[in-house]
Amino acid sequence: MNDKTDQSYDDVPQAADFAQTEDPLVLFEDWMALARQREPNDPNAMALATVDADGLPNLRMVLLKEANAQGFVFFSNQESAKGSELAANPKAALCFHWKSLRRQVRVRGAVETVETEEADTYFATRPKGSRIGAWASKQSRALESRMALEKAVAKYTLKFGIGDIPRPPYWSGYRILPLEMEFWHDRPFRLHDRVVFKRTRAGETWSKARLYP
Repeated sequence: MNDKTDQSYDDVPQAADFAQTEDPLVLFEDWMALARQREPNDPNAMALATVDADGLPNLRMVLLKEANAQGFVFFSNQESAKGSELAANPKAALCFHWKSLRRQVRVRGAVETVETEEADTYFATRPKGSRIGAWASKQSRALESRMALEKAVAKYTLKFGIGDIPRPPYWSGYRILPLEMEFWHDRPFRLHDRVVFKRTRAGETWSKARLYP
């Protein structure tokens, strides 16, 4: 990535001095609101990092479905690679990158499973095809052919017909409880703004520091 001149930043909303903010979750809400206006595709997309039994990192894109004072929520098959890794080591890292805004947010923290009612409520809002797909897909496991997947979809489409499609018992949501959040704003000549917030456990007061770019 080449160094840029000031002129190349004319069409990018400049972040206020976010080092003045005391609550990173409120700041995140502000940045996400702007991303929803400016980012053309999936502003709620985030990279999710976990580690396997050997400590080898795994990274994939998932969609943020809720962010509030408790944390960041996404949903998945609990028998997938990410589900197995989070069951063994319930810690994760997230990264949001909004290219159109030249901003990034990194999050690290502990992970918990959402309550049954919350998972049920969200599952019921998904399109019918996505709910059937949750039943048909053995996520992350070997698939012998595309035809096998299509047969599984047809099987569950027939099984549920036009009635209600319940949430699979192995499909739920995860909440990342942030212990560290870093906000990064691109600046000319790589003199970026970086501010990190930290706490030792959820519910505690955040500490804050600027970082060199």
